[in-house]
Amino acid sequence: MAQQPIENEKEKMAPVFAADRILAFLGFFFLFIPGMNPARICEKISNKLSLFTSAVSYSSIVADMKQLFRYGNLNQGSFALLYAGAIVLALGIVVIGAGACISLGNQPMKRISIFVSLPGSVLSLIGLVLIFISHGQISADPNVGPMLPAGVILYTALAVVILVLNLILMVTVPKADSSVSMHMETKYQLFLMFLPFGMLAFVFSYLPLWGWRYSFFDYRSGGELSADNFVGFYWFKYLFENSATRRDIVTVLRNTLAMSGLGLLTSWVPLAFAVFLAEIHNKTFKRFVQTFTTIPNFISWVLVYTVALAIFSTEGFINTFAQARGWIDASTATNYLMGDSHTWLKMLAWGIWKGTGWSAIIYIAGISGIDQQLYEAATVDGAGRFQRMLHVTLPGLMPTYMVMLLLAVAGALSNGLDQYLVFSNASNLEHMQVLDLFVYKLGVEKGSIPLSTVIGMTKSIVSVVLFFVANSISKFVRGESIV
Repeated sequence: MAQQPIENEKEKMAPVFAADRILAFLGFFFLFIPGMNPARICEKISNKLSLFTSAVSYSSIVADMKQLFRYGNLNQGSFALLYAGAIVLALGIVVIGAGACISLGNQPMKRISIFVSLPGSVLSLIGLVLIFISHGQISADPNVGPMLPAGVILYTALAVVILVLNLILMVTVPKADSSVSMHMETKYQLFLMFLPFGMLAFVFSYLPLWGWRYSFFDYRSGGELSADNFVGFYWFKYLFENSATRRDIVTVLRNTLAMSGLGLLTSWVPLAFAVFLAEIHNKTFKRFVQTFTTIPNFISWVLVYTVALAIFSTEGFINTFAQARGWIDASTATNYLMGDSHTWLKMLAWGIWKGTGWSAIIYIAGISGIDQQLYEAATVDGAGRFQRMLHVTLPGLMPTYMVMLLLAVAGALSNGLDQYLVFSNASNLEHMQVLDLFVYKLGVEKGSIPLSTVIGMTKSIVSVVLFFVANSISKFVRGESIV
């Protein structure tokens, strides 16, 4: 009977825990939003800084104040205090988030989560007090344009509400029975395992989409976005109306689709490599081959180009060896890297060499998951090694291969930047410049940020469309899809 009141109390407190988790999520979300940065206490601090950046980089906070520090017109200690406040506030938000995650568990874990979130909210308030003190110290200095950002009010409200909620929970949530061990449902465990990767994907893949707004402004590097330079869909029209840009886009798309097409045609190479590697019975040799073929993935393209230069340049190994043997002389030496012949195939070869071992890992894992009884049954039926590979291993890997193929189709317009940037030169640019390299040169080298943003937006939208088209085709042909 004593269990019933506890269950009723848990049901009553469920909305309070839910509100606490929502507020913790909002606090963490606002960490990365520049407009919500409580540490921007003066106009000299960039409006592009988020609280997270302010907490990890003191130099970002004072980037535009070095001259004022040099001439003694500004107290540097105030900004050191501001930096400390940003660190404490960000740490408090992280602790609150940890408490919200722990609250997904059973009664003992919910009780612990209260005592984790309480110090987090106190830390947040301490950080806000430090920020407010630093604001007070510079408020009389007109050189920096002191201001009290809306983020201070927002985070103060969040911290106070979370503190009050946890005080209510501490009083109302009954102590758990000491005989009950801490436990969390499997679905919540899986969610928390996914959460770090989901946050990384949000920060590095979805949050940057906020930069799409540059495509609607006549923006120049270092400028501001305002109603004065808002141009609407001008750059979208310019992309298709300007003949020179249209011609460049056609050439770039040709190179991009050619390289992606070759990549799709050779997408079976890692699968075949994994299948044959699995057939090696000598474990020492097998480990050596797998390690040796995986290492190139961890070598940067700059180092790869350095190796290529040492081998294929005019004074590289091939020409030097040929000259030593008397086959050619110095005047007939060929620079294989500078030429434009077979550019697509050369880039494909470098990509295969660098990525095959790494890409094969997922197929090697897939092979280890195939039921061994299938191999035993095939052996009993008289199947040889190659027949087992053909009728057991390959069918077992097909679902994995199809998923990887669908993802490759979706990324057909994304060939990457590093490989083509380091290997490109004036001679081979006609066939080397893919879409990512074109966007880089357009935005970084030529400074046309709005136009490069438009092209990046278009690429992302087309990639999503390609993914759903390929997924629909797979569902129609194979009866299986990944969405």
